[in-house]
Amino acid sequence: MPDADIHPPTRNLIEAWTRRVEREPERVAITYFDATLSAREVDRLTDALAVALARRGVTHGDRVGIYLQNIPQYPLTLLALWKLGAAAVPVNPMYRGDELARLLTDSGAVGVVSSYDAAEDVRAVAASGVWVVTTDPHSFQTTDDPRVFTGIGRAEEDELLSEAAQCDGQAPAAELSGDDLAILAYTSGTTGPPKGACNSHANVLAVASSYAAHVGLTSDDVVLGVAPLFHITGAVVNATMALLHGGSLVLAGRFHPEVTLDEIRTHGVTFTIGSITVFNALGAVPQAGRDDLASIRALYSGGAPIPPATVERFEARFGHYIHNVYGMTETTSAVVAVPLGERAPVDAATDTLSVGKALPGLTARVVDASGADVSTGAPGELELSGPQVVSGYLDNPEATASTFPGGRLRTGDVAVIDADGWVYLVDRIKDQINVSGFKVWPREVEDALYRHPSVHEAGVVGVPDDYQGESVVAFVSLGTDAPRVGEDALLEFVREHLAAYKRPKHIHVVDDLPKTQTGKIRRTALREVAHPTT
Repeated sequence: MPDADIHPPTRNLIEAWTRRVEREPERVAITYFDATLSAREVDRLTDALAVALARRGVTHGDRVGIYLQNIPQYPLTLLALWKLGAAAVPVNPMYRGDELARLLTDSGAVGVVSSYDAAEDVRAVAASGVWVVTTDPHSFQTTDDPRVFTGIGRAEEDELLSEAAQCDGQAPAAELSGDDLAILAYTSGTTGPPKGACNSHANVLAVASSYAAHVGLTSDDVVLGVAPLFHITGAVVNATMALLHGGSLVLAGRFHPEVTLDEIRTHGVTFTIGSITVFNALGAVPQAGRDDLASIRALYSGGAPIPPATVERFEARFGHYIHNVYGMTETTSAVVAVPLGERAPVDAATDTLSVGKALPGLTARVVDASGADVSTGAPGELELSGPQVVSGYLDNPEATASTFPGGRLRTGDVAVIDADGWVYLVDRIKDQINVSGFKVWPREVEDALYRHPSVHEAGVVGVPDDYQGESVVAFVSLGTDAPRVGEDALLEFVREHLAAYKRPKHIHVVDDLPKTQTGKIRRTALREVAHPTT
């Protein structure tokens, strides 16, 4: 069973990390291809990094951007910043120009840790006085020089590790409380400009401990960090959970399906959580099969709801059931999940696969527009409260007040909670389609399309219609080895599964669907294609 001493009353993340080091200092903490770092080595190196960052002026309460893919320097920088009482600002390494500048400015970042090849993009938009220090992913690849872990070796251009190599001694001690900011994570911006959610030490501890207990994580587990670390899921329930709980964290850079399968086989990965896009990509590898995932004991998928048909196909191919999990940037990641070993039920009214049950400490309610509870089994807006929920958005009192009335998070998700506590996500409130007065949820139509054996991914939107008010339009991509089908065949197929008003007016077969960096299909982009004037 998971070790009890990382759970509260641990006051902050560094206390939890220190306890992990004391328990098993020589156990591998981070693996990157053929390179490994023990917990003791990580602790020594992050002390040196903290000293180096302190020399650059980083102090308690500062915020520092991390502009990296899934490489060891990411969790090392997290720990170093937390040792100083500073907070990390995860920045999507695909951001450029204005979107990058906006996050750096809004967060008030005093500096940025960037990959060597992207540093000029950061410097071009960073405000005066914001420092940029570079690092190289190759610094942690295999070398005969054992000093590679102190930053002296393979990558001469690695400023971050080179500076750390020149710093001895323990990091300056910071007085930390649970209320101190640990991660300033920005929302995806799908409903307006991205907002900085203030994920505190207490928030991160609450999620890391409750989710570790939920999945039965032990120090023998090998956790694959497949979710992007610049996203709250990757940062908290891949990286931080593995580091604090004593399991080994395996990183392999930016996601690539063949590389991911190789890392699972090579390192005996036992657990991972990723978007359904990750599992779809693994299923698209022609030679992949059950032997590739022989070491796995638990798989979870978050970021976007999973169609029942996708879960069934993956299990038939690989022999593993994908457990649903739900969370938001504002809940510091995973807060609702399917219990390990159980199978999620399907809501008979909407044919929606449950995302699970609320984890310990979280209160989940379904409310109407006034905030009053709806009856059991009736749809409404999902409202969440508990130690996982952030206090609000950075320097944005208006958005904080509207999203967190009374400290409770109004998620914007339409949900149903049944008598046994299973939570079903029907859809996003803003995505509801109104066809001649009838409500249509895109998820229902997408799930029907996923039943077709040739459909790989599906996205459904509503577009203006002079006669019906709105009409349903679908976009699908087909599996690599699947039989080719066209619009007419797909329209005929969904006739068997959907009421007439829910059926798409058009189904566009495309090569790929637009997605966010975390694997969510971008319905906004699909609307622009379906109806360019909207």
